[in-house]
Amino acid sequence: MTKVGFIGLGNMGGAAARNLQRAQFELIVHDLRRQAAEPLVARGARWADTPAEVVNQAEIVATMVFGPQQIEQVVRGDQGLLAGDCRNKVWIDLTTSSPTLMRELAAEFEKAGGEAVDAPVTGSVDSAIRGDMILFVGGAEQTVARVHPVLAAMGEIRRVGLYGNGYVAKLVNNQLWKIHAAAIGEAMVAAKKAGLAPEVWWAAMKGGAADSFVMQHDVPSIFAGHYDPSFRLALCLKDLALIDELVRETGTRSELTQAAYARFREAAERYGEDAGEMTVCKLLEEDAGVELRVAGEWIPPWQVQHPQERGGLAQ
Repeated sequence: MTKVGFIGLGNMGGAAARNLQRAQFELIVHDLRRQAAEPLVARGARWADTPAEVVNQAEIVATMVFGPQQIEQVVRGDQGLLAGDCRNKVWIDLTTSSPTLMRELAAEFEKAGGEAVDAPVTGSVDSAIRGDMILFVGGAEQTVARVHPVLAAMGEIRRVGLYGNGYVAKLVNNQLWKIHAAAIGEAMVAAKKAGLAPEVWWAAMKGGAADSFVMQHDVPSIFAGHYDPSFRLALCLKDLALIDELVRETGTRSELTQAAYARFREAAERYGEDAGEMTVCKLLEEDAGVELRVAGEWIPPWQVQHPQERGGLAQ
């Protein structure tokens, strides 16, 4: 049985690690919060006190943490991966991070005798729970082949070439996502002010030229009034800062990106960084004096249990 380490057990990481357990991998886990690992440990995972302990015990190590500062600490810290035995190990990073930094860290890991694959993810907490989130996978063919079963247990693999390209794909993916999220608020408020009910507007838009994952997945969180707390504004701002860094490095135009970035900063200033991502639309509701609530129960999709855990079928 392949021994897989997993570091970073937040909403997405914890769900991805659980899918590795379902796929019968032997799991070694670590997080800054021991309590985040307790559900996995209760199902047979082993706890490790440090990232170094994880890489010492595992053949493959997956990491999924907040951002560049955190992943650098996981790798270069006093008890980081590089302080352990990296020889013949593969490190899969699923973090949204800086391509420049991650190429440096991967080179250091490889110098220590290991191999690296980048596989940042897109989707949502519910897709992580289901195991169908998309992984943008970069790395050498033989290395990706070696870890293919681990990647496949967490989601859909989309090869994007050499190591580092996964981070680029994830950033430009989020660039489009954040622009669309901000634009949805403008469209919904304009429609409501013009007399078109929000739920009628939404039904009319779906399947048309303006449809998207954001439209399908996140508009119900506006109707419900919780604005998707599974993805905090703090994460949005981190992503947008990395996107801003990328477009500056490439010297490309980014007026729409900058406008979205400003809107998300405004939302964080008004509601706090722990507020849900779609509060970027709540701003517009308040400023226009309209409300986009819709009567009825709108259940957040991430609260829907995994099919294998319904009716006492948990593994």
